Amino acid sequence: MPTLVGTIEVIMEMFTIRDLRNRTGELIREAEAGHLSLVTKHGQPVAVPFDEVLLKSGVRLAVALHLFEEQKVSLAQAARLAGLSASEMMDKLAENQIPVANYTKDELRDELDQFNK
Repeated sequence: MPTLVGTIEVIMEMFTIRDLRNRTGELIREAEAGHLSLVTKHGQPVAVPFDEVLLKSGVRLAVALHLFEEQKVSLAQAARLAGLSASEMMDKLAENQIPVANYTKDELRDELDQFNK
């Protein structure tokens, strides 16, 4: 299925999780050869191999923001994934209204108590 990214036409094939399981080697070889594929589960996208067009379109930053927000990676890891400095990553987090620190009320109270001692 052709997809437009900017002004570049990208040919993308869709595969199910079952296809991935049954044809893993073939799909990986195609990805390594630069073919873009979308893996779906129940019709919803679950994986897309990265290529230069996707990386240039900001997917790297979007993934880093998502993983940081889900607390799957640290700030340093997210910054490295996005290709940014920690300071630049904090700016991107602020632009997207994602808190850099995610304290619970109790954790914040404990931190403040330690600070005030």
